[in-house]
Amino acid sequence: MQTSSDRHEYPAHWEADVVLRDGGTARVRPITVDDADRLVSFYEQVSDESKYYRFFAPYPRLSAKDVHRFTHHDFVDRVGLAATVGGEFIATVRYDRISADGRAASAPADEAEVAFLVQDAHQGRGVASALLEHIAAVARERGIRRFAAEVLPANNKMIKVFTDAGYTQKRSFEDGVVRLEFDLEPTDRSLAVQRAREQRAEARSVRRLLGPGSVAVVGVGRTPGGVGRSVLDNIRDAGFTGGLYAVNKAFPEGRKELDGVPAYRSVRDIEGPVDLAVVAVPVEHVPQVVTECGEHGVQGLVVVTAGYAESGPEGRERQRELVRHARTYGMRIIGPNAFGVINTAADVRLNASLAPEMPRPGRIGLFAQSGAIGIALLSRLHRRGGGVTGVTGVSTFVSSGNRADVSGNDVLQYWYDDPDTDVALMYLESIGNPRKFTRLARRTAAAKPLVVVQGAGSAPQGHAVRATRLPHATVSALLGQAGVIRVETITELVDTGLLLARQPLPGGARVAIVGNSESLGLLTYDACLSEGLRPTPPVDLTTAATAADFHRALSGALADDSCDAVVVTAIPAVGEGPEEDAALAEALRSAAEEVPGKPVLVVHVELGGLAAALSAATSTAPQAVSKRGDTPRPAERPSTAMRTPEGGGLIPAYPAAERAVRALAEAVKYAQWRREAVDPGRVPEYEDIDEKGAAGLIGGLLARGQGLTLGVEETCELLGMYGVDVHRALPAPTPDAAAEAARTLGYPVALKATAPHLRHRADLGGVRLDLADEDQLRRAYAELGELFGKPEELRPVVQRMAPRGVDTVVRAVIDPAAGAVLSFGLAGAASQLLGDIAHRLVPVTDREAGSLIRSIRTAPLLFGWRGSTPADTPALEELLLRVSRLVDDHPEVVAVTLEPVVVAAHGLSVLGASVRLAPPPVRDDLGPRTLPVY
Repeated sequence: MQTSSDRHEYPAHWEADVVLRDGGTARVRPITVDDADRLVSFYEQVSDESKYYRFFAPYPRLSAKDVHRFTHHDFVDRVGLAATVGGEFIATVRYDRISADGRAASAPADEAEVAFLVQDAHQGRGVASALLEHIAAVARERGIRRFAAEVLPANNKMIKVFTDAGYTQKRSFEDGVVRLEFDLEPTDRSLAVQRAREQRAEARSVRRLLGPGSVAVVGVGRTPGGVGRSVLDNIRDAGFTGGLYAVNKAFPEGRKELDGVPAYRSVRDIEGPVDLAVVAVPVEHVPQVVTECGEHGVQGLVVVTAGYAESGPEGRERQRELVRHARTYGMRIIGPNAFGVINTAADVRLNASLAPEMPRPGRIGLFAQSGAIGIALLSRLHRRGGGVTGVTGVSTFVSSGNRADVSGNDVLQYWYDDPDTDVALMYLESIGNPRKFTRLARRTAAAKPLVVVQGAGSAPQGHAVRATRLPHATVSALLGQAGVIRVETITELVDTGLLLARQPLPGGARVAIVGNSESLGLLTYDACLSEGLRPTPPVDLTTAATAADFHRALSGALADDSCDAVVVTAIPAVGEGPEEDAALAEALRSAAEEVPGKPVLVVHVELGGLAAALSAATSTAPQAVSKRGDTPRPAERPSTAMRTPEGGGLIPAYPAAERAVRALAEAVKYAQWRREAVDPGRVPEYEDIDEKGAAGLIGGLLARGQGLTLGVEETCELLGMYGVDVHRALPAPTPDAAAEAARTLGYPVALKATAPHLRHRADLGGVRLDLADEDQLRRAYAELGELFGKPEELRPVVQRMAPRGVDTVVRAVIDPAAGAVLSFGLAGAASQLLGDIAHRLVPVTDREAGSLIRSIRTAPLLFGWRGSTPADTPALEELLLRVSRLVDDHPEVVAVTLEPVVVAAHGLSVLGASVRLAPPPVRDDLGPRTLPVY
């Protein structure tokens, strides 16, 4: 690509696919000497006005010297990037490193001039903003810290690109030119701007797939049956409101339609625009179809064809090529091996899937990576009778198959501000980018419930994403921290989704139970206790209770200020039929309408009629309306989510008490998270932290090698710079050395064996505590030798006794996919065996530190369990915050372990510590927007 005279190899890692503002994609890559013809062709398509804005003078064509200058780069001091679609340039950006007086320079000069040129047909698509993110990242990599740009005052679009980017900048005006200077270090505002643009672009890209104006099904069989023909029939039978076309190259010449649908031999033959193509041809014909769709201007593809990454190495390479091919034309892909997509909106009515029936319209969004699970979810939400019954509506459904391109992250971006979706349900076999998913989930969960079943699978075949090293349980805990409602099965997914879609969130954990069966009421009471809820004794209405009795009891329970939710238990009476079921359902609904704002659930036993009657309505979550009668968007709805649906919410019915109560418990936890998310706390500043000193120490230590575990003195020094004091432990290779160490530290002391098989295992007898004098110390030394072997095998150390308290463990680790994670638990084998460890993403706020301590099951031991003295948890919280600051300020600190940390009634003691340093993994969440690499 570049000649031998160039100073650097072609930087392939700068290549990236990006989603633009309108939802289309473009390829960003470095400009090379091979791009001369493309550059000339691109320039010829730029208007004279845009050329004038770029060069400050009429500039009708590029000279040979210009072409040479704009295509020959050293990729250090002179860099050019191009955005391409279909292999052709649509925009360019370049920087030239300059000195303080504006002349061409080399490092260590850290300023560069930057200039853009965007083809007029692609202006307004956000191309320049995306290129600015990428050229800024390149410049930072090459040691450039500041950009300067000179812009004509009339070039408002380009001025806006710079001013809206969020960087710290300075603006001046002289000689008729606006000069902008801005630092390239990311700021909170620049990251916020970048992520807002990312959300709008990715949401728009999914919206183009779910709300097309026209659809072509490619691979429609000439006779009934087959995948393509089934999808075509499903789209037509659902009443799709846009244009529909059947495509098959095997159609005979002159065929105009197929079952009333216009028929064509190629997408190219369709006269009007095609927004979405469903590809159902044999795998060997897909590349030709993608080319035809791209050349016709199709915006997106749903590829139901199989034979890709799920079929082995050849299929994985075929899948990568499919994604690269489609992105060349700016198209996004759902699939391959996808089940399809559904949108029930009245102005769309799209069933581009293999589901033979269109789901009822509603306000639940569904995403499933697995087609089989997608079928199960749709079926369970659609049918009456058995399980959770009743009419349940879907807003949108996406089954992504191999999710080679569009993933759950993209769909979350779409659902975040989709006014037709109130609850999001997701089945995820894996999470390819936990850091991004957690960030998106936290934002989405603050606006609407997000319920997830997370499989324990690996990353999808063919994906080039970093694999997380975190255990499945840790990832689940981090999702919970982000407000995700984590459930274990698709049954729980549907149970919880129904409650959240139909009822307001509870204000607390207090539950009233009323019903006509004492035994069923007691079962519900016990289930509430098991789930951590606070039930009141059940109210037994007896089996003779009428619908009016249920109405009075439910109304009274809802009106009671000591109640946050009500579970109604009902068993059928002998001889009851549909009329009685309908009467009871109406009684319960009317009572809930009279006292709105609290959730109501029904546990029924073989009451199919009651369940259907309770659910009889056309919408799963009627919305509160504004004064003008319009349904408000998410940002306009009450932020507490304690809203009561107008006209009364539908009451979900469950066939078992355990299922109803489990769903209610998830709603209670989510409501608590929503309340706390309003004030997440702050990351405190500590005046005694020496951040610069720590950076210098880390840099000097890393100069020794790529990764190392620090020695005792270095560990203590680094932790001390962040206010973490470690108790000294002096080596004791001989009894005399032990006695000398004890005299240095002062009695009483502890004698510990630090051999790997004995370290932190007091239960094995390798520790002797409260040694008050030298005689006791020497006897203890001899005992350890008799029990475990020679001193060189034991590695004994002597440490001054710390005040007694609760032994805990604090850890921090940098995961390449999830980022920095802070963990806490009690010390000892029992906690490890039970997995009783809590986790939070770094940086941790003061509120999160408190919740981290309280979230382990053994937390009562820190708070005065059974009359013990409460531990100093404020000191423990401060320790957690200081460790969080250390790994957040210095990503080179890839692992920290403090064990044990003895938390006494007043203060704490860190008795053991280890720190590991290494070059930090790349933070892809701080770089420019990109799609996954293939």
